[in-house]
Amino acid sequence: MKRKLFAALAIVAAGVVTLAAQNALVAQTPTKIKVAYTATSDFASGFIAQEAGYFKKRGLDVEFQLIPLNSTMPAALQSGSIDLAGTTLPVFLQAVDSGLDLVAIAGSGITLPTDQNFGIVVKTDVTISKPEDYVGKRIGVPGLGAFLHVLFQNWLLEKGVDIKKVTFVEVSFPQMADVLRAGNVDGVITGEPIMSRIVQAKIGKVATYFNEVLKGEMPIIVYSSTRKWYDANKAAAKAFRDAVADGVKDVRKDDAFLRTSIGKYIKLPPEVLKTMPINGQWRAEIPQESMARWLEIMQKQGMLRTKLDLKKLVAE
Repeated sequence: MKRKLFAALAIVAAGVVTLAAQNALVAQTPTKIKVAYTATSDFASGFIAQEAGYFKKRGLDVEFQLIPLNSTMPAALQSGSIDLAGTTLPVFLQAVDSGLDLVAIAGSGITLPTDQNFGIVVKTDVTISKPEDYVGKRIGVPGLGAFLHVLFQNWLLEKGVDIKKVTFVEVSFPQMADVLRAGNVDGVITGEPIMSRIVQAKIGKVATYFNEVLKGEMPIIVYSSTRKWYDANKAAAKAFRDAVADGVKDVRKDDAFLRTSIGKYIKLPPEVLKTMPINGQWRAEIPQESMARWLEIMQKQGMLRTKLDLKKLVAE
């Protein structure tokens, strides 16, 4: 009788040990997250977090996936092909306005009225001396309704120019130099590091910086997800934001590491990567007052149909 009892206890004990081992294995298995980005240094804090191991440290297995046009990211989120998308604020807000249930997880690049790390680069034979000179021009943008497009239209409106008299077409960052060289557009709205690459190759020249009319800090990028993904992965979402925050702290500590990290995700000639200006700022938090400035700009351009509650759009 005792032998049977001991045998039964041994089986139970073995089962408990096996279950504990399985639970430990599950706990140690990193959460995989596919993150979409575009070819701009606005994502530098995320690149630093990845290369410094901050995601891995928090139990995340992050894979960055390049998407040429920011405006296509909400559709990629809805399809489930990616988990997080580095959407520009206008793209994010328009997606929510159109009915998609998205939530902002963490911030990335921000911009200030004094920034000159993006602007309009025109062909070398195009003369722009005043805002009105853009009337009748064909301008390439890295996503219709995305960050740079909306900010430039805001500048035109502030300068009294009818934005309907300027033609905008979508051109992804990696294609901008070739499209400008071919003469398919008069200029492109772009940022670093692509802007320096075009200028150094003598394909174009910087014609206009258009941040001067802004009223304060503006978030450029937010890492967003579907609310369904967020509700199922709140711990992972917080870990992601915390890792990005560590990336923000480190982004200026080692210039060589910063440039190497950017170069891994944005393919550039070595001479461009070495000399390009990196004048951006980054913030992991998403202040509501900064998001509200976007609402004001977008409403002025007739881009929103509904009244958005910003409190519901940012993760806890």
